Amino acid sequence: MASSYGEDASKSALRESYLRASKGLTPRYRKRVDREVRLHLRTLPEYLRADWLLAYVPFEDEFPTRDIVTRALADGKQVALPRCEQGVRGSRLSFYGVDSLEGLVAGTRGVLEPVPAEGELPLGPDELGRSICLVPGLVFDAEGYRIGYGAGYYDDFLAGYPGLKVGLARTMQISGNPLPHDDHDVPVDVIVSDGAVWRARRVAD
Repeated sequence: MASSYGEDASKSALRESYLRASKGLTPRYRKRVDREVRLHLRTLPEYLRADWLLAYVPFEDEFPTRDIVTRALADGKQVALPRCEQGVRGSRLSFYGVDSLEGLVAGTRGVLEPVPAEGELPLGPDELGRSICLVPGLVFDAEGYRIGYGAGYYDDFLAGYPGLKVGLARTMQISGNPLPHDDHDVPVDVIVSDGAVWRARRVAD
């Protein structure tokens, strides 16, 4: 079930502010800091231990993941990508294993999604329990709360997800002030940035 983020004026204003700032970044800057984010992710202990990486295909200005997925597959990790599917209670995210980024098709909002084979099931509790999940977002705060594009699909999925929730962000995407959030918003556990790996305060405490 989609959330009503778009109806929250403070979230909308913050979203637009960070989108404007992101669009002003130069390609050279993006290339440099994105490389640092990827390096920090690959040295994260939970990443090294995980059998499965739940990645995402970025929408507009979300942190790019192509190089992360390619490297994870080359390193022998199993990778899964989300697909928005219709469930009993509305649209929900399901993750399917992929062995490349080829063959994806445009789904909800035009985001590329995997196409499961006939009879293929999404990842179940066993695989999810041996995974970490990369969570898209435009801005994060010290407690791990985030503002994305407002669809709410990830919060619904993360509410029942047992693994480590990881946000990927350039330093300028980390807010020094708490972000507005609702009861149904699910924070990430770790934020991997170009400057450092941030453990959400509620986890560190």
